[in-house]
Amino acid sequence: MTANGMEENDMQTRLEKKMAALKAAGRKGIFIYITAGAPDLETTYRAVQEAEKAGADVIELGLPFSDPMADGPVIQDASVRALKNGITTEKEIEIVRQIRSFSEIPLIGMGYINTMLHYGFERFVQDFQGAGMDGIIVPDVPHEESGEMRRICVSHAFHLAEFITPGTTPARMKETCVGATGFIYCVSNNGVTGVKKIDYSTIGQVCAEAREFTQTPLAVGFGIGSPEAAVEAAAHADAVIVGSAVVGRLLQGKFDEAMQLIRSMRQALDARYGK
Repeated sequence: MTANGMEENDMQTRLEKKMAALKAAGRKGIFIYITAGAPDLETTYRAVQEAEKAGADVIELGLPFSDPMADGPVIQDASVRALKNGITTEKEIEIVRQIRSFSEIPLIGMGYINTMLHYGFERFVQDFQGAGMDGIIVPDVPHEESGEMRRICVSHAFHLAEFITPGTTPARMKETCVGATGFIYCVSNNGVTGVKKIDYSTIGQVCAEAREFTQTPLAVGFGIGSPEAAVEAAAHADAVIVGSAVVGRLLQGKFDEAMQLIRSMRQALDARYGK
């Protein structure tokens, strides 16, 4: 109970509640990336609904941008298609609002700072939070330059994801992790997004170092495209992030195959780490 009489749990975001529930159950989380408006809006809504049924714990909603520097060819293609479909910041807010009409799954946006600054960052946070989004990932703003963004996000109970990578120094690790909320994005390699063979022991060492400074959940992303890779990556973290493997199938019209991949990952993680 807090000083104003509210239950502690009532003050948690959807993301915090979900990650706490997973930890209490001894389970690993699955974040599924879906590009807003690609290949079309109908698929976006259906994919969120069905991904949740298939075992997704969090939806990472991609906010399309013309130059997505952290993304590989699959997500780049999805962004181009979404922009051609007329997706704008205003339409993304409406997409979030529509998702909230049928689901309470945690929603974390993934976008680039140019769009947010053009819209006005505090207005962006207010409007997306008001529509039902729980936080944002901004890969092209380093921690050292995000102080004002972090302040704004905290004031609106909106998570701004921090990043750690195999190249993060111990000093920067501490600075990045100490104030992190929601989850920390653990980048498995120094390339761009996309399915690839990765030695997850490297990011495992990074995750172990991060645990010295924070209890905030860690989620490993980049390269995860199979149940086996999900199990391997999850050994070092609280959750895995799956993007290109799902988005690629959606772009190819292989909707059922995309959902089956999520189900198989859910089953593999539960079989390995408990239900």
